[in-house]
Amino acid sequence: MQLLDGKKVSEDIKVEIAAEVAQMRANGEKVPHLAAVIVGNDGASLTYVGSKVKACERVGFESTLVKMPSTTSEVELLKKIKQLNEDDNIDGFIVQLPLPPQIDTQKVLMAIDPTKDVDGFHPENFGKMALDMSTFIPATPFGILELLERYGVETQGKHTVVIGRSHIVGRPMSILMGRKGFPGNSTVTLTHSYTKNIAQITTQADIVISALGVPNYLKAEMVKDDAVIIDVGITRVMDETSEKGYVITGDVDFENVSKKASFITPVPGGVGPMTIAMLLKNTLLARERRRDNE
Repeated sequence: MQLLDGKKVSEDIKVEIAAEVAQMRANGEKVPHLAAVIVGNDGASLTYVGSKVKACERVGFESTLVKMPSTTSEVELLKKIKQLNEDDNIDGFIVQLPLPPQIDTQKVLMAIDPTKDVDGFHPENFGKMALDMSTFIPATPFGILELLERYGVETQGKHTVVIGRSHIVGRPMSILMGRKGFPGNSTVTLTHSYTKNIAQITTQADIVISALGVPNYLKAEMVKDDAVIIDVGITRVMDETSEKGYVITGDVDFENVSKKASFITPVPGGVGPMTIAMLLKNTLLARERRRDNE
């Protein structure tokens, strides 16, 4: 069993990006600038956005954090997005989800300029991804592809089972694993909460990508020997013996499944760190595209 170490790979990617940014500076070019918009005080979102800002500093990007109160109206948020769309200094920006109930998330994602949508959530970017055109791939699926590629995990001709059909991970992963090229060329089954006899399907899988958000859902008896296991789940599970009062748990019963797997991602330290690294990569890409169009 080999760990797919997202922590290590994400560090490698940051070092590579930092070297590119240093070269840009040396050439007198504008360095990438990422903005993040957060509405409200959701603890997990604040932590996540904070780590994105730190990652920007680390690789030499410019970054802007836009904090808006939880009482922000949809009109106010759309106005802020319009400003960011029109600000030539900003190469890419993200609106941290989830948003408060008074705001229509879909409307907000539609309002973001697709050329600055480094999260890859705009329908134009999603459509281009589905058609195998050059675009921004959502950061978490992009991170999974990068892990598979850097560890040389064979995907061609394999049976990949994706658990979960969210627009952020499950659905894009099912498209990307079936595309031509590497990683890809696999036969994909997309499963979800209405799938019957799910264990019958997962036991036939060469690769299982679980993005369900149910702690320890995937058990050892649900996977075959030497399967590749990608655990996207991140759930806080209350644990009084832990210093924080909770532990971070994935979708996979790691202790038992890891004994059967050929490759497996840990939680934490697997897919999570890759998401931020790929967001940086998308921002660098946005900067390069804007430069080529200037």
